[in-house]
Parts: sequence; structure tokens; C-alpha cells
Amino acid sequence: MEQYEPERLSAPQLAAMRRSLTNGRGALTRRSLLRASGTAALTLGGLGALSACGIPPAAREGDAAASDDHSAAEKQINFSNWTEYMDVGEDEKSRPTLDAFTKRTGIKVKYTEDINDNVEFFGKIKPQLAAGQDTGRDIVIVTDWLAARIIRLGWAQKLDHANLPHAFANLSAQFRRPDWDPGRAYSYPWTGIPTVIAYNEKATGGRKVDSVTQLLDDPELKGKVSFLSEMRDSVGMTLLDMGKDPGTFTDADFDAAIGRMQKGVDTKQIRRFTGNDYTADLSKGDIAACVAWAGDIIQLQADNPAIKFSIPSAGYITSSDNMLIPAHARHKTNAEKLMDYYYELPVAAQLAAYINYVCPVDGVAGELAKIDESMASNTLILPDKAMAAKSRAFRSLSSDEETAYEEKFAKLIGA
Repeated sequence: MEQYEPERLSAPQLAAMRRSLTNGRGALTRRSLLRASGTAALTLGGLGALSACGIPPAAREGDAAASDDHSAAEKQINFSNWTEYMDVGEDEKSRPTLDAFTKRTGIKVKYTEDINDNVEFFGKIKPQLAAGQDTGRDIVIVTDWLAARIIRLGWAQKLDHANLPHAFANLSAQFRRPDWDPGRAYSYPWTGIPTVIAYNEKATGGRKVDSVTQLLDDPELKGKVSFLSEMRDSVGMTLLDMGKDPGTFTDADFDAAIGRMQKGVDTKQIRRFTGNDYTADLSKGDIAACVAWAGDIIQLQADNPAIKFSIPSAGYITSSDNMLIPAHARHKTNAEKLMDYYYELPVAAQLAAYINYVCPVDGVAGELAKIDESMASNTLILPDKAMAAKSRAFRSLSSDEETAYEEKFAKLIGA
């Protein structure tokens, strides 16, 4: 059997993950980003251990051995998800969509909110995956970069699309072809996470802010601009503004984007690079305009009508959290049935109405309007065709690229 070099995390990769865990996307609860409840940071010792041990030799992508499927005999699913990423009943205990699934199919779902961040969760399941063992989970939900890594290492089961008719038919076009899983052979998105431009209309004197160029060059915004401390979001938005595709950029393009932001740092146009802690400053007006996560903006707008967002004509970055079936999961067919269930339009609408993230299910607007018309018209939850057409994904990176890019980005932001 061919051996593969263990995949280790470099110092820049670890530093980027620490930033994410303390105040970046890894620190977000998945429904109310202003209530930072339930997020556990991974200790530095844990990160160090993850790096030191590396990842053992694994099969090539797509070579995960098919496990024995016990779905017919065992009517159950073990489902691991992020906190506040599933609809809850008025009693604050029941899970209406999961309960309806069980009533329809007879398949019981053990639902566990045990994912607080991608790195910590990967540390939990990596030993079993590396040893060729069942993780005890039939569905897990992880962000793009970790989904890509799990698939690349051969630790995800290839999906049987015969069991996924609704998912196959209803998946929105903008999520169909990620470069790390072409054709969605191993994954389906749970939600999308857009990166947009946000501004406080009072702080800008009523002026709209709708481009990275404006953020970096408008003298009236000097010292009142922030970018995100997540490399893919800030660099991706800057690349788009420069006319470069984040899905195909070169090293030279990346360096040019870093240089563009460095000028903003040097001239003090950029106040700081932040995680989701920019929200308080944006509400107060200390930050007039910024690169922001759409989930934050939905929450802020509920309390402050001066908070606005814009989609640059150059486009915007979208990532996603994705459903995977780990290698050696016992209930693959049952898991596929549940994945497909969440692509049925009424079910997708019910979930979207609760979690308020971009719904990856096409054609759901009518069902969502039955629940809440304002949500059905909110393009941060249901992007219209014009907005969806501007969505771009940051391309997958090799380990060497990620190390080099994170090192340059850390220098830029002073991390």
C-alpha cells in the first residue's frame, strides 16, 4: 500500500486557527452571533498536540473503504452539529424538523451539539478516522476547508445520489461545484456564509459604501474602516475588487492584494483587523464601514436600523458549512435520507427561518414567505439571482500555500 506523508499544521496555520477560535469565525455561535454563548476555545496545548502528532498515512481521495451499512437493521442516525444550528420548538426542547423526520421514517436521530470549532472537532474525530474506526457519528457538519481536508484524506464516504433526489434537484447553483468536491460527490451544504460590506449610515453621513476601493481610498472613511482577521475573507474581497478571481488567483495576485491592504494600514485608512468583535464598534459608529459577515448584519439590523449592507459590483466571498458522512459510519443510507430531507422545500424553509443563514436550497422562497415574508425577501438569507451570480469561493490551498499565505497575512495584520 502506498504511503503518504503526514499532513502537519505549520506555525502560521496554527496562528490563524488561534485567531479564528478567539474572535473569528470559529468563535461564532451559529445563530446569534451577538450572544457568544456556548463557544469553547481550543487550548494552545491542544493545538500543539494536533500539530505535533500530524495526520497518519491515509488513503487517497475517494478511496475510503465502504463500511458495513446497518441502516436497515438499526433505524437510527448519530448527528453532530454546531450550537444553535437547528430549529427548536416553543418549549425550547423539541426539534420540530427532526421530530417530523422520525415520525415519517421511523429513524431516530441522536442529535448532539458537540461542534464548537472546526479544529477542536477535528481533534476529536481524527484518531478514529486515522485508525479506520467508526467515529460514532453518521453526519457531521464542518466548514469548507475542513471538509476539503477530510475528503482529501479519504475519510468521507462517497454519497449515493439515488438516495438524495431532493438535494440533487434543489441545490442552489452557487453551491454546486466547489473545487474541493466537484459535483458534490461527498458533501452537501447545510448553510452558506457570505462576506459582505457593512456600514453605519449615520457614521457615513447617509452615504452608501459598496466597494473595497471605497473602504481603502475614501478619505472621509479614514480611521473608521475595519477588515476581518480571517485571511480568506479579507484577501478574497480585495482580490475581487482588483478584478482577480479568488478561485484561480496566483501567488503574484495574492501578494498584490496584501500590498493593497498594506497601503491602507500604512496610511491609517484601516483602523484594525477584527473577528466578529467589530459589531459593537459598527453599531456605535466608531467603525463607519467594514468587511463583515452577513450573519452579524442580520442580527445588528434587528436593533439598529442605521446598519446597512452592500454587495460590491465586483462580487463577494461565500463559504459554507457542509454535511459529510465519515468513513466507517454505521448508518450511511439513513444519513443520506436525512440529508435529502433537509432539501425538501418546506423543511428547508423551516430551518432557514430559525437559523437565519443563507439557505442553499433553490426554490424555497414561497415556503419561507408562509413563515415570515420579511425573511423571504432578505437577500442575506435567500440571495436573489443577481446576488447569487456575484458569489465567489476562495480556492482550496495546498498546505505549503496556506503556510505562506497565512504568514504574509499575519504580518499585515500584526498578529
